[in-house]
Amino acid sequence: MNSESSARHPHDQSPGKQLVSPSSITEHTKLMAQSREEAMQRMVEQAEKMGANAILGTRFMTSMVAAGAAEFLAYGTAVVVE
Repeated sequence: MNSESSARHPHDQSPGKQLVSPSSITEHTKLMAQSREEAMQRMVEQAEKMGANAILGTRFMTSMVAAGAAEFLAYGTAVVVE
């Protein structure tokens, strides 16, 4: 079971080099945190739909998919703990 969420920096409109400012780093950090939370929530919802009440071996992965865009993956094993 896995879930993913994507984030794109809203000020990144061109694929060339850009200056990185402290505010853009803060904004990027917020976007990645939001994407992580969204991916985790999707993973929990998928596990619940499968009848699971726990997720084991949870892993997270981030990868750049394009200039200024990244995806955040959350995956684990949905189980029923009695």
